[in-house]
Amino acid sequence: MASGAIFSSLRRRRSPTLEAFLAPVDLSDVALVQTLISVANEIVSCFSKRSFFFQRKNSRSLIRKVEVFQLLLEYLRDSQSGSSCLPPTAVLCLKELYLLLYRSKILLDYCAQSSKLWLLLQNHSISGHFHDLNQEISTLMDVFPVKDVLLSKDVREQVELLQKQSRRAKLFIDMKDDALRLRFFSFLDEFENGGIPDSAELGSFYVEKLQIVDAASCRTEIEGLEEQIVNHEGDIEPTISVLNGLVAMTRYCRFLLFGFEEDELGFESGSQKKPKRRLITQEIAETFLTVPKDFCCPISLDLMRDPVIISTGQTYDRSSISRWMEEGHTTCPKTGQMLAHTRLVPNRALRNLIVKWCTAHGVPLEPPEVMDAMGEVFPSACPTKAALEANRATATLLIQQLAGGSQAGKTVAAREIRLLAKTGKENRAFIAEAGAIPYLRNLLSSRNAVAQENSVTALLNLSIFDKNKSRIMDEEGCLGSIVDVLRFGHTTEAKENAAATLFSLSAVHDYKKIIADEMRAVEALAGLLQEGTPRGKKDAVTALFNLSTHTENCVRMIEAGAVTALVSALGNEGVSEEAAGALALIVRQPIGAKAVVNEESAVAGLIGMMRCGTPRGKENAVAAMLELCRSGGAAATERVVKAPALARLLQTLLFTGTKRARRKAASLARVFQRCEHATLHYGGLGVGYAFASNSNTTRDTSFAGDVSVPMSISVL
Repeated sequence: MASGAIFSSLRRRRSPTLEAFLAPVDLSDVALVQTLISVANEIVSCFSKRSFFFQRKNSRSLIRKVEVFQLLLEYLRDSQSGSSCLPPTAVLCLKELYLLLYRSKILLDYCAQSSKLWLLLQNHSISGHFHDLNQEISTLMDVFPVKDVLLSKDVREQVELLQKQSRRAKLFIDMKDDALRLRFFSFLDEFENGGIPDSAELGSFYVEKLQIVDAASCRTEIEGLEEQIVNHEGDIEPTISVLNGLVAMTRYCRFLLFGFEEDELGFESGSQKKPKRRLITQEIAETFLTVPKDFCCPISLDLMRDPVIISTGQTYDRSSISRWMEEGHTTCPKTGQMLAHTRLVPNRALRNLIVKWCTAHGVPLEPPEVMDAMGEVFPSACPTKAALEANRATATLLIQQLAGGSQAGKTVAAREIRLLAKTGKENRAFIAEAGAIPYLRNLLSSRNAVAQENSVTALLNLSIFDKNKSRIMDEEGCLGSIVDVLRFGHTTEAKENAAATLFSLSAVHDYKKIIADEMRAVEALAGLLQEGTPRGKKDAVTALFNLSTHTENCVRMIEAGAVTALVSALGNEGVSEEAAGALALIVRQPIGAKAVVNEESAVAGLIGMMRCGTPRGKENAVAAMLELCRSGGAAATERVVKAPALARLLQTLLFTGTKRARRKAASLARVFQRCEHATLHYGGLGVGYAFASNSNTTRDTSFAGDVSVPMSISVL
């Protein structure tokens, strides 16, 4: 009767596992009847007076059946002292009833708690679950030995009536509810065909038919559908593409029907968000520093549960890199290289190592969500025309509010544009084309912390689309306003997102000089690198690295104190790799090398990175040391030559470093050989130097292409 795949299509709404349906105690050792009475009483007390918006008839019918079981069980308890006097067949039926009651409770709770729109979409499926339960109740009642159990006349009549009704029961689908479902899809079809449904008809559907009467309830419905998208599995209808379209349409109706003023703004900062779904538990997070770095996703920094390889050869967790691609990125987050394709190849060797490590350390590891062959192709759904058209209509309403709404309305509109620009290059394109950027620029100077934070974050998300970079830079006063937020922003997140926006804009070479020349921009980035949060430091150092790739910015960065900040960052594990890369570019020029040499801790910091840094960090550190000697003259070379333990570190790199690190180490060794101190200090380099020299017969003059840092922007 009861199967292991209980309510399989409901499982993605955080449904309980199979264990939740099994008896929490050994029913053979306790009063079986009393246990069943407790479950039945709970169902009746919770749901008998509840008003179900959908599945009303099916819910009422199921509750009435449970009430009959409640009557039967109470009679058995009062007349026969529980199950001790019942025939074995009856006891087996009662144990099966335990599972059926729990399944009934879960199904009723699902119908009571789920969003209206989701219940509407699942009308056929949920009706099928009620019918399945009824069929199993009918089978149980056919097996239950009514004639062998002593019952009163009233109870026996009720039980026999339940038997007859269960046998006659057929699948019931409420035609009125189904008509609403079809009407819901008809609105989506209008968007799909390039039109916009009549506002009066939308109002009648959402407000009168579904009783979604305000902005808060509409937002709840949107969140319910978005949860289904996050938890979606391929065998459940509707598809992700359709759900995205329905979310976009409902979001449009939220502003069309309920405006902007009723939205809740009772929070002090736009930084408040829902807790993100983590891949590891809190207990594991507390010991996160012990997880090998190679087992952590470079994007999320979480332990990878499904490592995959992209076209550049880099490995990421499937969920993180899939989300990265879905946001419209076409480059590798770590290397910045263009992706030749978007296929994701499982890294099974690394997966096996992670599983072994987790087993050895007692760390629970969630299984990958996608394990079949289809998982090797990026599974995100392309946006449908309906979703795009609905989002376009929503953007028009939002920009109209930015142009002429109240302060509270503008704040809401900025937040929604921020969210709308989180995913899809199409969304970012038409938001900018519709004229949002000038209005967002105006909000950057708002005294409202929420408005300022949302506007700068919206600009950050928009800037990810390359064509929008020029729109932002060409907007008069926009760059200066972003820098002002970086310097004087009301919230920490606003400052961090301003730095991230500068990083995004500086991806265009021609803009690097413009940004560096903007008043106090580099100073503000340097200050954030020294005093910001870990995330703020990351945003600042990546922006400074980008600016340092323009040769004309060297003097400006020295004057603004960026060199001092970068040298200080060498001791910070989270940003040392990028800091070393930026310094390696700055010291290519004599004035830059001189500035670095004047920093007392510069050489010591680079030595520390060569000893304990990441492979890429070691590459950048030895490259910086090499260029320091080439461009800094005798004084710089002497500082490097006298650095303690450098000989041993170079020899280690010559044997164990990456290809680029070995090349740089060999070049640095040749520099030392020409110094008068070479024989005294570096006689031990012979074997390793010879090893490297055999494969590097020409002088290593390349540099800029050998400095690399992770280049990623997170939408917020």
